[in-house]
Amino acid sequence: MDAYVLDWVNLLLRWAHVIVAIAWIGSSFYFVFLDNSLTKPEAPDRKSKGKDVGGQAEDLPDGELWAVHGGGFYHPTKYMVAPKQIPANLHWFYWESYSTWLTGFALFTVLYLYQASTFLIDKSVYAWTPGAAIAAALGFLVVFWIAYDLICRTLGQREGGDRLVGALVAVLVVFASWLACQLFAGRAAFLLVGAMMATAMSANVFFWIIPGQRTVMAQMKAGQPVDPVHGQRAKQRSVHNTYFTLPVLIAMLSNHYGFLYGAPHNWLVLALIMLAGALIRHSFVARHKALVAGKRVPWEHAIVGTLVIVGLAAWLAPAPQPAQARAEPVSFAQVQQVVAERCAMCHNEQVVSKNVQLHTPELIAKNAQSLYQQAVVLKTMPMNNATQITDAERALIGRWFEAGAPTN
Repeated sequence: MDAYVLDWVNLLLRWAHVIVAIAWIGSSFYFVFLDNSLTKPEAPDRKSKGKDVGGQAEDLPDGELWAVHGGGFYHPTKYMVAPKQIPANLHWFYWESYSTWLTGFALFTVLYLYQASTFLIDKSVYAWTPGAAIAAALGFLVVFWIAYDLICRTLGQREGGDRLVGALVAVLVVFASWLACQLFAGRAAFLLVGAMMATAMSANVFFWIIPGQRTVMAQMKAGQPVDPVHGQRAKQRSVHNTYFTLPVLIAMLSNHYGFLYGAPHNWLVLALIMLAGALIRHSFVARHKALVAGKRVPWEHAIVGTLVIVGLAAWLAPAPQPAQARAEPVSFAQVQQVVAERCAMCHNEQVVSKNVQLHTPELIAKNAQSLYQQAVVLKTMPMNNATQITDAERALIGRWFEAGAPTN
């Protein structure tokens, strides 16, 4: 596929993926907020269950919420099983999940699987063929779901099962993070961990949440007693999905920041930053419950998550340059030599990666801003550091750019 066309496919798939992900995450966050903010009906005529209305028992909600938004008042209510009469206009929340996974997998295929030798494989980490790397990457998605689902099904229904499941899933995620970073390029490993968790989230919807709700509907239409286990399972998987959300998002975003996936012990960096996301998400979930109960909002989880991020930032901070090195003038000849050795093999007259060429002094000057951003600030280039650029060489380019990028 032509590089220019590939860039357009990448852009449009990424755009579509973000759009549908916003829809899915937005609805997920809203319903978690709603579940944790419901109160018992307050109106006197809505408090007594089983009240006779027109000769039939009235369906009364188990919880309600009053809210104001957009100049109007909203009054959503929740039935723990379902009202006796199923509404004709019933919205199902599943297309958001499926669309997010499909666009994400398509983007992963175009960027990482189709270009496995460039993006998926780092031979300094693990040298294998593109076919084997692709198979292993797909295996991560499948095996993680099978292991996660097995943990939930076998342990989730016992007493104290939620905590046990949470602990085991956390261990599984950390192990997968470690293994991915031993097998794949750091950038790909971080994204793959996010993708495997996102796959489990969508699989929860596909295999458990929606089928459970359809079973409840079928039992109601057949006049059979509704088995509450379907609602319990759906609720369990929905809770897991909301805790997965922020870790997945940071894993997806991290591939733009080389100082994260290129760090020593990068698997630990990934595990800690995902832990911070889960703690912060829990803080908001707990906040909803605390406000309804009239209790103190437990911000300590968010504080701990924030401190984890601050600790990571301190750990990964680059060592300060000696004053002498900072003061040393940089000649353009030095910069040109570094660019020729580390960058020009992918940015030249024949190979024009990302529409950037660096094989002449004029082109180096023209693309100085991009060179500085990608090689010095973000450290995302060279890709997987295939040319082994050193920190000293990055600093040299940085000093040259900050001095005005002279070419004389």
